[in-house]
Amino acid sequence: MLAQVHSFVLQGIDPLACEVEVDVADRGLAKTTIVGLPDAAVKESMERVRSAICNSGYPFPANRLLVNLAPADTPKQGPSFDLPIAIGLLLAEQVIQTQKHKRLLFAGELALDGRLRPVNGAINLALLARRLGVEGVIVPVANGHEAAAAGGIEVYPADTLTSVVGFLNEQHEIEPQPDLDVEALVDHQPPEMDFADIRGQEGPKRAATIAAAGAHNLLMIGPAGTGKTMIAKALPGILPPLSREEALEVTRIFSSVGQMPKGQPVMTRRPVRTPHHTASGIALIGGGKVPRPGEVSLAHHGILFLDEMPEFPRAVLETLRQPLEDGQVTVARAHSSLRFPARFMLVAAMNPTPKGDKPSDEMGQRAMEKYLSRISGPLVDRVDIHVEVPAVSYRQLTSSQRGTDSATIRAAVRQARQVQAQRNGGPTRPNASLSGRELDKLAPLDDASKEMLRQAMTELGLSARAYDKVRRVSRTIADLAGSEKVQAEHVAEAVQYRLLDRKV
Repeated sequence: MLAQVHSFVLQGIDPLACEVEVDVADRGLAKTTIVGLPDAAVKESMERVRSAICNSGYPFPANRLLVNLAPADTPKQGPSFDLPIAIGLLLAEQVIQTQKHKRLLFAGELALDGRLRPVNGAINLALLARRLGVEGVIVPVANGHEAAAAGGIEVYPADTLTSVVGFLNEQHEIEPQPDLDVEALVDHQPPEMDFADIRGQEGPKRAATIAAAGAHNLLMIGPAGTGKTMIAKALPGILPPLSREEALEVTRIFSSVGQMPKGQPVMTRRPVRTPHHTASGIALIGGGKVPRPGEVSLAHHGILFLDEMPEFPRAVLETLRQPLEDGQVTVARAHSSLRFPARFMLVAAMNPTPKGDKPSDEMGQRAMEKYLSRISGPLVDRVDIHVEVPAVSYRQLTSSQRGTDSATIRAAVRQARQVQAQRNGGPTRPNASLSGRELDKLAPLDDASKEMLRQAMTELGLSARAYDKVRRVSRTIADLAGSEKVQAEHVAEAVQYRLLDRKV
């Protein structure tokens, strides 16, 4: 007898409908075959399914079994097919007497005693079900809240295979999971580091404020022990909270790779990723035999912090060019090409020399130039703000006077973001994402500003990309100042943040 059950498969982070076909032959030797490009976890599922069905008190067919996972040309990974395969077998054995399964999608890993264990990508399953217009999804209890975050779909959280069978036979009721209020879950806890705890460095704090207000990339350069890492740690605390759409998109990425925080149904804070300088290109960008997202995608709508940037292999750093420019990563393989979202703020810190000190003689100057050359000009060109973080004096370290705190900066950043959302067409369109044509319309320059920018391009040898970077940063500075128009002083400050630009 043939039975069909509907589930899903992740292609990157995007869910695709997957039909699980189970055929139980009338005769033949007992043999089980799974086809449809299954990986080892899927091939092993039949042993888990067999034990779960038998230990739950249901008959397991003794004839030849064939399980087909369609579409057949898409690789299948993970244990999420355990539950749909088990339901297909029980349908074929007529243990399940109704057709209720046709209006549902299933996913779940089976324990040997029939318990349901959580799987990756539950929110993607719910979003797929909503798009297909089916009634709902059946997922493990541990995935219930995550799937309910999608909204607009019935989510039935089940704890055992027995409860699922009883529900499908209309002998047992499973209460649908209530929809989650994602906005109410967004975390408003105080930041890990407050800017007031950073002594001195009001100039770098100002640069960090501008970066946060416009979602600009930031590169901090200074001797060791001047507070660069502290500024990076304080930066997430002044960013605006995630919107519902952003929270769901970030949750989709983390759920697909199994990195959701334990007990947390959705991502409630902007992600901050801090890869070590020994990270490979695949770890940073994504890829692998079966492509999966890397650090740049896990930092989507958040921050990617590269400490000691020149210590990263140059080939690895060069892979950042495309995501910094396009806001996405394209991973091409022989059988397919996948795209992962990667719209993040790059925050990088570096010392001027390998020793970590500021050069004081000609030899030190040559060492600095050699160290800085580890980062290519085109990559530096893609960073909006370069700022020097100088050494802190003894007087500043021992002073009882606190600097600008995170609460004050956060209020200014949120006000600037609100202005940008109204002007640019939504909260996901900060100034850093504006195109050249949009800048012509939304950030026009007066004659004085144009002349100042002309001189900067001539003297510093700015590229066309850097020209637009200056205009974007100028627009953000004007927003922080509450000015509708970009003025000459805004352009002058933005030009000061092109510290590493030089003629080639």
